[in-house]
Amino acid sequence: MKFKSLLYLIIIILITAGFIYKQNTTLAIGTKAPELAYNSPAGKEIKLSSLKGKVVLIDFWASWCGPCRRENPSLVKAYNNYKDKKFVNGNGFTIYSYSLDQDKNRWVAAIAQDQLIWPYHTSDLKGWGAEGGKLYRVASIPTNYLVDGKGTIIAKNLRGYMLEQELEKHLKK
Repeated sequence: MKFKSLLYLIIIILITAGFIYKQNTTLAIGTKAPELAYNSPAGKEIKLSSLKGKVVLIDFWASWCGPCRRENPSLVKAYNNYKDKKFVNGNGFTIYSYSLDQDKNRWVAAIAQDQLIWPYHTSDLKGWGAEGGKLYRVASIPTNYLVDGKGTIIAKNLRGYMLEQELEKHLKK
């Protein structure tokens, strides 16, 4: 009887460990970025996979998020400096913005006010219930993932100058 109980305990531990390992590696550097397909402010669906071939920063943010808004000038600067560069695994750099807003007017106003000039702005307007946020396990914002032209995550949570430093590492020499 002790053997059977011990065996069940070992099986439970192994299943739990496997589940935890899977959870922690799903969005690890070196893994494929999950697909995102959400609407722009104009109602047009934009798929992350449509940007294949480019280095893409997937940026989770919201108009009501002070730290996000303070980070936006760094994103604009990086976009302007790297949008036309050639990378080892990508031609050009862009940003796929995913907003956790619920108010479309505030979201659109923030895009204009912060001069977020890239064309890939998306949201499902579900706030913290956003499907894309859940898929990427977003627990706080700003959160971002840098993806190469093949769709592989190459870095996470880059702030300020760190984004440009990381982009420099991946430039074609």
